[in-house]
Amino acid sequence: MDKSEINNSIMGENIRSVFGNEVSVCRVRSVPGGDINDAYALELTDGTGLFLKCNSSSNAAFFDAEINGLKAIAETKTISVPEAICSGTYGDRSYLLMSMIESGREIKGYWEYFGHDLAGMHKADASDFVPGGKYGFWRDNFIGAGKQKNTPCDTWIDFFREQRLKPQVELAVRYFDAALIKRIEKLYDKLDDLLTEPEKPALLHGDLWSGNFITGPDGRAWLIDPAVYVGHPEADIAMTQLFGGFARSFYEAYREEGLLGYGYDDRRDLYNLYHMLNHLNLFGSGYLSSVRSIIDRYV
Repeated sequence: MDKSEINNSIMGENIRSVFGNEVSVCRVRSVPGGDINDAYALELTDGTGLFLKCNSSSNAAFFDAEINGLKAIAETKTISVPEAICSGTYGDRSYLLMSMIESGREIKGYWEYFGHDLAGMHKADASDFVPGGKYGFWRDNFIGAGKQKNTPCDTWIDFFREQRLKPQVELAVRYFDAALIKRIEKLYDKLDDLLTEPEKPALLHGDLWSGNFITGPDGRAWLIDPAVYVGHPEADIAMTQLFGGFARSFYEAYREEGLLGYGYDDRRDLYNLYHMLNHLNLFGSGYLSSVRSIIDRYV
């Protein structure tokens, strides 16, 4: 992709509508953007830096969902995210434009601030994000490259059963024998005893591992690549521990906020069953043993 391709497309028109008719892209540089998208750093003639993600036009909904997630987190006014500028399609491509976040040096107490900032997001009023229910989101979105259902439910346990576990199990059923399917059905019946309802619904990042936050120009953690929904704050914390975990001081600071209930450590792997099932569906049978192990633990 080059600057003329951008400037002469609908993307260039959108950039001019935001930054002014005299502005255009003067420099384009390819940057690492993960396994799913092509990514570029753009420089405008007025010096503004933008971050561009591109994919096929069939994946336009993925970028729409990401904009919705970034805007939802920004609305809580608790933790920073890149500014979502616009998304759309041109030709056979889809795109997402965001502000370019210049990486800074971590401030003293970085992890403590991160723990408190995330807790602030979890404590923010989330009622406007779920019309017709308490848990879910106003639209479906994506968890990685997988579809994520967010149909509203009135209880967290019902939501976790119906909108998190069951859709993933249905996709993964080809990996399961009859005995494992029976244990999964028993697990559904046991969720009322295994999980707890939160004190209040919380907006979650939804896919919070070490690859989905960056250090911003203020030296604090900024969230990226959200898979947002309204749920139990413990589910976000569980995800942070799935692939090695964050610094100890992050968890100490978060616990000070009183959002982790008694027995959280016993529930953590059950929350992460959702992510292991998603990995099984996206990446194949290498995750089956982890899925089976979690189910065996709780049934």
